[in-house]
Amino acid sequence: MTEIPIDHPRYESLITREKIVEGVRMGFTSQQGLVAQGRGEAFDYLIGEKTIESAAVAERAAVAYILLAKRPIISVNGNTAALVPESLVALADFTGAALEVNLFHRSDARVHKIIELLKSHGAVKVLGGKGDKRLDLSHDRAIVDEEGIFSADVVLVPLEDGDRCQKLAEMGKTVIAIDLNPLSRTSLSATVTIVDNVTRALQNMIHFTKEMKQDSRQSLEEVIEAYDNNEVIADALYAIQERLKQQSEERGIRWI
Repeated sequence: MTEIPIDHPRYESLITREKIVEGVRMGFTSQQGLVAQGRGEAFDYLIGEKTIESAAVAERAAVAYILLAKRPIISVNGNTAALVPESLVALADFTGAALEVNLFHRSDARVHKIIELLKSHGAVKVLGGKGDKRLDLSHDRAIVDEEGIFSADVVLVPLEDGDRCQKLAEMGKTVIAIDLNPLSRTSLSATVTIVDNVTRALQNMIHFTKEMKQDSRQSLEEVIEAYDNNEVIADALYAIQERLKQQSEERGIRWI
């Protein structure tokens, strides 16, 4: 990777870009993933490159859903494999969720590489290699494992395609999305929408899992009952508006 000086004002962002580029070089990430990363980075800038309060609320609700689930699954694509393999494995380990590789630009070679990557970070079992069931979609995101996403009751889908998110919701599954665009199809279709950078979101969820894992079923259900996804999306939009307003005023630009 390119050497990035730690005092560079865009250090974290540039390191993230380098990880995605390395993911393409290693065969985990598709070239199209570079475009998706850039889009997410733009929205991250709009929310201030930090976890806003409503995102933390969504992350706690997501953890509650996963801990209460009978068959929770964490879906892994090329970008998340390149960016946060350690966090994916850790969250699965702490929550008891399974990991499943699911790709839009799918090939057996890419699936195998990502499975081996996750195992190199401590995962014991990673699903996605069988592909013995299909969702009602016309692209390769439809290919899933019967014992994994197809049978899951709760699915965490970081950096997701909107149509698969919609299809999973139509199947009656609880869908937890990590998406920096609060108005994407994914965000608007999910049960829980986490408007946060995936690197921060997974670390926060690991932290909340450690706090909440011993909570009673009733306590976890109360977290879910108090959660309102529409409020979370509305707050994310408000946060973007306020940041734009603040940045404009600081530079003497008239805010309309």
